[in-house]
Amino acid sequence: MEEKQMEKATLAGGCFWCTEAVFQRIEGVKQVTSGFTGGHIKNPPYREVVTGRTGHAESIEIKFDPKIVTFEELLYMFFATHDPTTLNRQQNDVGTHYRSAIFYHSEAQKETAENVVRKLEEEKTFKDPIVTEIAPAGEFYVAEQEHHDYYNQNRNQPYCRVIIDPKVQKLKHTFSKKVKAES
Repeated sequence: MEEKQMEKATLAGGCFWCTEAVFQRIEGVKQVTSGFTGGHIKNPPYREVVTGRTGHAESIEIKFDPKIVTFEELLYMFFATHDPTTLNRQQNDVGTHYRSAIFYHSEAQKETAENVVRKLEEEKTFKDPIVTEIAPAGEFYVAEQEHHDYYNQNRNQPYCRVIIDPKVQKLKHTFSKKVKAES
C-alpha cells in the first residue's frame, strides 16, 4: 500500500511496550513505533521522560490502512486494553508519562475520539469517568532502540507475562476478527 493512503494515529495508554504489543497484532496496522509526545523539550531520552519532568507521555505512533481498520475501531481496541479511568497511572506504572491520551492528527480524528468517549460514558462501559486526554498531535520522538518490539523479544520477562500478556489475550478474545494470525 502506498504511504499516502495510510493514516496515522498516536496513542498513549501507559507503558509503550504494552500498547505496541497490542497494536502490532491488528489487521491493517502496518507499523507501530514506540516513542514520546505531548511534552515540552526536544528529543527527550527515556531516562528523562520517566522522571515526569519533560511532560511527555510514553506513546505509540501507528500507521494503518483505514480500508482495513478504521480509526474508530483502533480507539475501541485502545479503550478495551488499558484503564482510561486512572489519571497518570496504569497498574503499577505511575506518573504523567503513563497517562491515557489520544493525540489527534485531524479534526475528523478529534471528533471521532470525542464521540467514542461520549458513547463509552453513556453506555457506562467503565465504573469511573474516562480521564483520557484528547489533544492535538505534536512532535513525536522515537524511543531508543531497546524499547522497540519489546514484548515480541522478551515474552518470558515477568513484566511481559504479568502485564502485557493479559492485554494481548483480551484483544484476541474481544476483537478476534481484527487480529492478525500469528505465525
